[in-house]
Amino acid sequence: MTKSTPIRHDWTIDEVEALFAVPFNDLLFQAQQTHREFFNPNHVQISTLLSIKTGACPEDCNYCPQSVRYDTEVEAEPLMPVDAVLEQASLAKEQGATRFCMGAAWRSPKDRDLDQVIGMVKGVKALGMETCLTLGMLSPEQSKKLSDAGLDYYNHNIDTSEEYYQKIITTRKFEMRMDTLKNVQESGINVCSGGIVGMGESQRDRGGMLMALANLDQHPGSVPINSLVQVEGTPLHGIDKIDALDFVRTIAVARIMMPKSMVRLSAGRNDMSEAVQAMCFFAGANSIFYGEKLLTTANPEENKDMALFRKLGIEPMPKNH
Repeated sequence: MTKSTPIRHDWTIDEVEALFAVPFNDLLFQAQQTHREFFNPNHVQISTLLSIKTGACPEDCNYCPQSVRYDTEVEAEPLMPVDAVLEQASLAKEQGATRFCMGAAWRSPKDRDLDQVIGMVKGVKALGMETCLTLGMLSPEQSKKLSDAGLDYYNHNIDTSEEYYQKIITTRKFEMRMDTLKNVQESGINVCSGGIVGMGESQRDRGGMLMALANLDQHPGSVPINSLVQVEGTPLHGIDKIDALDFVRTIAVARIMMPKSMVRLSAGRNDMSEAVQAMCFFAGANSIFYGEKLLTTANPEENKDMALFRKLGIEPMPKNH
């Protein structure tokens, strides 16, 4: 099949709005065509995410149970020892994961902590897995240090559109998010960046978030699309949930705008029926987090994921697909 989908970095918000307005069946058809140009439609990448340092984060993200400002059931835990992390990575590999993601609840890492995390990165790479970190904001120097250690991916979600951002977080600005993505890309590390839908944002905000990512000089290697998991004690608890078809539509638009990126069906899968997840895969999602916990929110049990894969004829994506 000839490659006909252009890789663009010049989207306007009106164009993105027009894409969201395409009739649902037509949108999914276009997304599936785009997906098949660049990927095997029956392969889904399996990633595992481990929280290596939980809770007590100083930020005030309205959705996050790890913020020190909210009374949630998340217990603060210190940075895990390297050996304990490698044990979890080894287990994830046995269960079919090809990428191991490590997340720490920091605004930005201190240099002494970074040295310990680098030990984790090297250990996971020695197991033959792709490595991914999410540690908060990074300076150019920190990005280079992680690049020199061989880090494959750095996750730093932009969460929502620039316009809606200050309604969700006040302890940092949207530009600070974009600066970290720039630092990471310039150091040669692949960017993993997406956002959260279902936080009371408009469809235009969802489009604005995808536009900010698609208009980067280089599209993120992975684009996680999270459906808000409401946690009691956080400001967004009790908000109206996003309609399931609007979520699928967001996946499809992400696939069309960023044709070569992994689009990850991320947090919120626990609340989705098998039919909705199947529609997300058809719309171009080709990556999932697999395992009991997604940082601090429940994730579907591994055997449920594999049972769904069998029903759909989907296989785990081999490393270096």
